[in-house]
Amino acid sequence: MTEFPVRVSARRDEAEGVFSLELSDAAGGELPGWTPGAHIDVAVGDAGVRQYSLCGAPAESSRWRIAVLHEPAGRGGSQHLHGTALAGTELRVSKPRNNFELVARESYVFLAGGIGITPIMPMVAAAEAAGARWSLYYGGRTRAHMAFADDLARRYPAAQLLPQDEHGLLPLADILAAHNDAAVYCCGPEPLLAAVEAEGVRQEMPVHVERFVPRPMEFAANGSFEVRLASSGRTFRVGAKQSIADVLERGGISIVTSCREGTCGTCETAVLEGDIDHRDSLLTADEQARGDTMMLCVSRAKSDVLVLDL
Repeated sequence: MTEFPVRVSARRDEAEGVFSLELSDAAGGELPGWTPGAHIDVAVGDAGVRQYSLCGAPAESSRWRIAVLHEPAGRGGSQHLHGTALAGTELRVSKPRNNFELVARESYVFLAGGIGITPIMPMVAAAEAAGARWSLYYGGRTRAHMAFADDLARRYPAAQLLPQDEHGLLPLADILAAHNDAAVYCCGPEPLLAAVEAEGVRQEMPVHVERFVPRPMEFAANGSFEVRLASSGRTFRVGAKQSIADVLERGGISIVTSCREGTCGTCETAVLEGDIDHRDSLLTADEQARGDTMMLCVSRAKSDVLVLDL
């Protein structure tokens, strides 16, 4: 990722296992602008890079806010930040990127599970400011595990805060049926995302989700294939145990990547010829069916050759 330094200007516990970081430009200047749904990449030491949604106010150009779910038994990113991201320390981050853009609609339903509330918060504020109709349903294991719950209840009395130990799982079928003219935005754990997507298909409603871990999928055994660069005609062989991104990088081709899991969209590249074996968790079914773009970090080829717009 393309990095620049920010300083942790404040840190606060927001719920059991969740802490927030307020970030400012390390040189004292303004931070790049962003829109609701955007996230940044954060370097997390030996654990690599993780993506965190911006959950403050886009109008505040002097500071960003992210929230981190501390998972001691996770992949190491949150553990690194928990131990090192203290007030006054510097972090290396990317500029904001938005794969979860809030499209203009007259009505919205926002669904959040746990830490998935972070990209939803600025969306709710934007919908409110635009005068749109909106509803928020926010679930978590317990109220104590639901970050920003008190702030949301104070700012938006109509918001539905539904901890699982008190109310059970979010009643998705009933929620969508009651708002069948609305655009649905959802972020949270995979079971919630999968259930919302399935219910959206059943009720023929537009559903927008964001994932920070790959969607569970099964694929055929990997084969080898070639990729050709349209600008130079150079051809590279991608073996069964290699990714396109890895092969191109070893061949001296500059590829911008971040997650290496098909969730962030950094390595999205146009495809001019060939049949793509999509393995990302980001493109919609319609976008994958168009076959004109792919994620080089995980997706592969069904045809013998792919021609990339590189």
